[in-house]
Amino acid sequence: MSMKIIDSHCHFDDARFDPDRDAAYHRAQAAGVVALIVPAVTRESWSKLQRICRSYAGLHPAYGLHPMFMQQHRASDIDALDLQLSRAEAVAVGECGLDFYIEQPDRAGQTALFTAQLALAEKYNLPVIIHARKAVEEVLNLLRRFPRLRGVLHSYSGSEQQAHRLIERGFLMSFGGPLTYPNAKRLHKLVSRLPLESIMLESDAPDQPDADHRGGRNEPALLGSVLQLLAEIRSESSEEIARQTTANAVNLFAIEI
Repeated sequence: MSMKIIDSHCHFDDARFDPDRDAAYHRAQAAGVVALIVPAVTRESWSKLQRICRSYAGLHPAYGLHPMFMQQHRASDIDALDLQLSRAEAVAVGECGLDFYIEQPDRAGQTALFTAQLALAEKYNLPVIIHARKAVEEVLNLLRRFPRLRGVLHSYSGSEQQAHRLIERGFLMSFGGPLTYPNAKRLHKLVSRLPLESIMLESDAPDQPDADHRGGRNEPALLGSVLQLLAEIRSESSEEIARQTTANAVNLFAIEI
């Protein structure tokens, strides 16, 4: 595959890749995936994530505390994240954000944790990788307090109007496997109307596989199906979408390919 694409969100450190990580990496390379952004979810995952990113060319780490793991986070984790960002190579802070879709979410705790991570992203002049489920408006409200921040809302599921407000703030949106589901009509309409300069591709592997692999393990080598469908929806060439989405990721995360 001659096109170069970047997987802007892949949990390549996940234990589900432990049996065949080398093979999955080489399949991704063969599919034209030249770089992976690998975001963390808990403090305990940072050391393994860092080790894996150092072991493979083109893997770039981000460190953060995911809102779906509130019971695992501790009060000292923000200080630990501050230290980690000060001494480790990182292309972003994340995965962080708000998830009000889960049952009985700790809204106050999530908001405090997310705000602290936004402050660290500002301190280290890093973009943020944001998880927002049933919480895009709340994320927008918090971002007003950090006007210099840039970043991405991964697996974006908000409205078109919210998307344009995010774009005005210098944020991008990334899309993956769910875009390929036949009933994702609202998502199809959204990606057909957004400027290509605001879009990135993601796998969210090992989760969120495309329609052909639903129920199985996702991996970055499958990202081409998202690219192809995005090209069909937008009536643009796969080459142009690959070129621009790759450029978007290179620019946001300040990486080289």
